Amino acid sequence: MAARIIAGLIVIAAVAGLALVALGGTADTGVARPVATTAEPAAAEAGEAPLAPVAPVAPLAQGAQADASASNATVIPSDGTADSPDAAPTATSEPAGPPPGIENLGPRMDLVEIDGWLNTDATSIDEFNGKVILVEMWTFGCHNCKARIPFNQSYNEEFANENFQIIGVHAPEFSYEAEVPNIIEAAERLGVTWPIALDTEKKNFRAWQPGTTNFWPRTMVIDQNGDIRYDHIGEGRYEELRTAIRWLLDNPPPPETAS
Repeated sequence: MAARIIAGLIVIAAVAGLALVALGGTADTGVARPVATTAEPAAAEAGEAPLAPVAPVAPLAQGAQADASASNATVIPSDGTADSPDAAPTATSEPAGPPPGIENLGPRMDLVEIDGWLNTDATSIDEFNGKVILVEMWTFGCHNCKARIPFNQSYNEEFANENFQIIGVHAPEFSYEAEVPNIIEAAERLGVTWPIALDTEKKNFRAWQPGTTNFWPRTMVIDQNGDIRYDHIGEGRYEELRTAIRWLLDNPPPPETAS
């Protein structure tokens, strides 16, 4: 009889243990604990309210840009500095100086005792004051002078609608180059459409080129104040000259005040 009672108690204890395990408890303590599906933060174990779950951030589409104005977050540039309204402004660089070849060589001279003008109604170089003026000493029989003409044509076309003017000072080397009909024919044939000052006696040709040697061709660029800013003898440096003209047009000197 006693053996039956003991056997019954063993069966009851076994059934009770199985019931505790099924409820999430342990056979050692007999205390039921809920089974956690995710790890709770430490704050929750201390009795504080659990943190709200954080929504996942959607990835940017390829080629898209984040809209920083959509939040109050401070944008951090790649160099690690904060882009805030109180940040000191970045210093801007100083404007670039004049390109090679440009310097102030002093005021131009007048064109005096000219024997006439072609391709213009002007009677004096002063009528072109305030412009960037390319003055070239040339004669139509000079091979080097003729080599420059296509480039002068390109300047004349490129800067046609700007404050720019070409003046050719025709100073003949030989007697046939001093004949006006020959100059007119050569200008038409060579495509010289800008004003031509006839310096038959070469007075200006020599005065503008002080010294013992004078040159065909010689090209000078005069700024809006009448100062010579560029001077080149012979052929070449065509793009340097183009750059000089462009720079002088974009960077006119301050107007000179009367003394």
